[in-house]
Amino acid sequence: MLKQVKFSQQDSESLSNYFRLADTIADLIGPHCEVVIHSFESFEESVVKIVNGHHTGRAMGAPITDLGLKMWRDYENSGVVSPKSYFTNSCDGSLLKSTTCILAGADNKAIGMLCINMNLSFPFPEIIKTLMPDVSVATTMVNENFSTNATDVIDQALSSVIEEVDNDDSVSSKGRNKAITKRLFDNGVFELKETTTQVSERLGITRQAVYKYLREFKSEFLVN
Repeated sequence: MLKQVKFSQQDSESLSNYFRLADTIADLIGPHCEVVIHSFESFEESVVKIVNGHHTGRAMGAPITDLGLKMWRDYENSGVVSPKSYFTNSCDGSLLKSTTCILAGADNKAIGMLCINMNLSFPFPEIIKTLMPDVSVATTMVNENFSTNATDVIDQALSSVIEEVDNDDSVSSKGRNKAITKRLFDNGVFELKETTTQVSERLGITRQAVYKYLREFKSEFLVN
């Protein structure tokens, strides 16, 4: 016999922390993707977060689905969840590619579900268009360094910042090293352990000089 899940304050807070994940997924995939978070505190009004709900006609307070109940019971019985994508149809007949994952709180307690529904009934070129840069407007490309080790991440970030500073006419040659160090500091790169060593070697200055810059930056940060 299925029962509602008794929620603690911690359970509610844990589930609400997933809301930003739903927004992030929907933002990445685009308007043809519905993202839903269900709460197991109330099966009758389980939808506590939904983005692009028009694809299934649902809104906040909608009930859990029959498949959702089955997944919840399977998890309660086995403690195992293996998300797999599947195809289904919405109420209007639209073809959806979906996946569902149990969300766990403290002590691995099942508190809800994350569901992603991609509406494939739209023309494929229209779907693809939402995943590509819009050539009709100015699109800002962001530099991001993907690497398998921290040394490469630091090196690439350092190279990028050096290029930025060297192309900035407002930075004098005397202030170049400090400006480079400041941008790396502002970008959080010094959170990686070997940054100080790599910066000092690349810029040809001592680690003590780098530490001096960092103390200045941290002092300014605390004042502001």
